[in-house]
Amino acid sequence: MNSKLVECIPNFSEARRPEVVSEIRDAVLSVGGIKLLDMHSDTDHNRTVITMIGAPESVEKAAFEGIRKAAELIDMDQHRGEHPRIGATDVVPFIPIQGVSMLECVEMARRLGKRVGDELGIPVYLYEEAATRPERRNLEDIRSGQYEGLKTEIIDNPLRSPDFGPCKLGKAGAVVIGAREALIAFNIYLTTDDVEIAKKIAKTVRFSSGGLRYVKAMGVLVGGLAQVSMNLTNYHQSPMAQVVELVRREALRYGVNIHHSEVVGLIPQLALVEAATWYMQMDQFEPEQVLENKLTSSDSEKIIEHKEKKLEFLDELASADPTPGGGSAAAFTGAEAAALVAMVARLTVGKKKYASVEQEMWNVIENAEKLRGELTHSIQEDARAFQELLVAMKLPKDSPEQEERRKFEIEKASVVAAKVPLQTAHLALQVQRLAIQVARLGNINAISDAGTAGVLAFAAISGAGGNVRINIKDLSETLRSPIENELKEIEVEAKKVDLEIRTVLEERANLIIN
Repeated sequence: MNSKLVECIPNFSEARRPEVVSEIRDAVLSVGGIKLLDMHSDTDHNRTVITMIGAPESVEKAAFEGIRKAAELIDMDQHRGEHPRIGATDVVPFIPIQGVSMLECVEMARRLGKRVGDELGIPVYLYEEAATRPERRNLEDIRSGQYEGLKTEIIDNPLRSPDFGPCKLGKAGAVVIGAREALIAFNIYLTTDDVEIAKKIAKTVRFSSGGLRYVKAMGVLVGGLAQVSMNLTNYHQSPMAQVVELVRREALRYGVNIHHSEVVGLIPQLALVEAATWYMQMDQFEPEQVLENKLTSSDSEKIIEHKEKKLEFLDELASADPTPGGGSAAAFTGAEAAALVAMVARLTVGKKKYASVEQEMWNVIENAEKLRGELTHSIQEDARAFQELLVAMKLPKDSPEQEERRKFEIEKASVVAAKVPLQTAHLALQVQRLAIQVARLGNINAISDAGTAGVLAFAAISGAGGNVRINIKDLSETLRSPIENELKEIEVEAKKVDLEIRTVLEERANLIIN
């Protein structure tokens, strides 16, 4: 089982053309590592809902491919259906399932939203946990006026400006992307056919009428029994057991009881575990005590695997093999600095105290993760470049021609071996600058982490610089001078940034003391 699982449920505004639905489905499944859990098309609503699960990166890519294909095939000017909608791909929620936090799903929503806005030119609104403002948490509020109304308002009303993409609707409309807890479709049948009782109970239960915070409910007649039909949008905050007991209590007021209940579609196992724990009053119970959870748990394996990979790299550094060497170590150190910067920014977003810098911290997370990826890639690139230099140095030199070729290959490999750590220094300088941002504006409780990030980034630049110089020492002045000058500029700037970080750290540390 994959150690990280995210569920995604994109809703597409098409159900009456099976060939279009098939193309969208195929586009989603063209990405490896995706499992299709369910696909439901409603011709009255003219809407198809796809439920998929997989590793976060795969799910994010699959969602993008579905959005792209829907934009190609669905013209919202021609679309008609009963369900409210604003776009060809109407809504895309990410739901954490296993080994993934809600914050990671929010980051997925933001990355996908930016990509859809930039590459496809489709306006994107963020909702639920990813919302950038309170009035955009609820999907219903964003969809107010539907596609036809938004088409005008997005141009004239600043309050309707999207989070990403243009302030103009094309034929694909707009898309709402977000992160939320798993939604449970839960119905409770009553021992009566009086639907008015179900409606009164629904009014008491649902949040919009003053009931439970994460419950939406209505009363309907199904199969000759009155039914309280509900969506539980956060089963952690409004647990199923609490919902059942409130319905039961209200039903008794009208002389009826619960006949039976049902779950429509899928439900998280934890929701049932929490309900059982509540009813059996097992206050000290932990989900890890479930046998199946213990058998499938990979937490310890993940920790061991992570440690083994890190120790393996350190063992390679400590070996007699010249690669990986100082350049790879510098890149590794820079990647660690970027990871710490991202951590401090993540500890800042979502906190009321730091609401004024939330957008800046999201930008920091995005940039820090990009730099972390590039620096991680540089670990192997540096080792590969130095290996190429060693190969060139072992070329034969028994004749003038061979000597000339050997000299040329060494010079060429030396330039590459110098430019890789030079790029590491460039990237680490960018990490340093991000460290200033989180040191100055980030969560003050993580100030030491911001400081450590700055120190590590500066160390990465110093280490990379030493590797640049050793690789250019035998180059001609023409080749050596530009590289040397570029490195000196980085080092001068890095010293300034290092001093600035130290000053900021001292100032904020005094705030804590005082």
